[in-house]
Amino acid sequence: MCQTQGVLARMRAAWMVVVVPIVMVSSAIPASAQGYPSRPVKIMVGASPGGGTDIIARMLAEKFAAELKQPFVVENRPGASNTIAADVTAKAPADGHTLLVATNTGQAIAPHLIKLGFDPLKDLTPIALIVTVPNVLVINAQVGAKDVKELVAMMKAKPGAFSYASSGVGSTQHLAGEAFKLATGTQMSHVPYKGSAQAHLDLIAGSVQIMLDTTSSAMGHIKGGKLKPLAVTSPRRSVELPEVPTLTELGHPAAEMTTWYGLYVTNGTPKEVVNRLVDETQRVLKLADVQARLRGLGGDPGGMTVEQFATLNRSEYERFGKLIRDANVKLD
Repeated sequence: MCQTQGVLARMRAAWMVVVVPIVMVSSAIPASAQGYPSRPVKIMVGASPGGGTDIIARMLAEKFAAELKQPFVVENRPGASNTIAADVTAKAPADGHTLLVATNTGQAIAPHLIKLGFDPLKDLTPIALIVTVPNVLVINAQVGAKDVKELVAMMKAKPGAFSYASSGVGSTQHLAGEAFKLATGTQMSHVPYKGSAQAHLDLIAGSVQIMLDTTSSAMGHIKGGKLKPLAVTSPRRSVELPEVPTLTELGHPAAEMTTWYGLYVTNGTPKEVVNRLVDETQRVLKLADVQARLRGLGGDPGGMTVEQFATLNRSEYERFGKLIRDANVKLD
């Protein structure tokens, strides 16, 4: 009996020697080393195809796919001030296979205007600031104003005759329009769309007269001569529109507005996957052709660390919350 127990004890000891190290080694393998991404990755976009967010997402998708050897597919879910795509990402499996390209519209403005089914600060993890772009005040050819001073005079001469487009209620375009009205003492009606691309069609056709769009989505029509830029809303002039003054230069600093674009992943995604996404995005942002593309959209490529971007994300959320309360901005 004692001999049998001794044999069993030696067998158990041998089993532990063999098995325990295997378990320890297996648990130490990081998720990134296990083949992320293991299948196609979705990049959610809360705006229609053709707009600035879509352009940036497709650029990232191309670069990611080439390096990570899996398809990165852009999926557009416009509406609700860009929050539909964010909601999908927030509720996706936390494995890094659903990403979100978002702007401060969805991350910092809409949460103060719309009841959401997720918390943008808790349910989405910041990966990188991609680019910051100014908004630009553009008009269609029928308006005929040669500068902001002339436009303001025309608006005051015909109160209520002008309307401005935006990519949606609560977008930076919307708030930029309201800020412009307050700064200049003018009136114009807000006409929201489900994205900049749709708004451009009516703006060019003359159904609406004004838009304070992002340079990233308006630049093509500006260069094509279909939209006339009168001013940018950033603190300094755009590199791509050096001849266009800022609203601050024209005496309207209160109307300053910029739009930033960032990359996010579902909160709870393994740290190793998050770190790989951070590293890969920073690599992409340093590529010469990417830098040229982003500057061609009138933007400043992101240069923040992930910690700095997380701080910006929270501070913008708080800043816009205060602005919305102070200006009493409501949903139409």
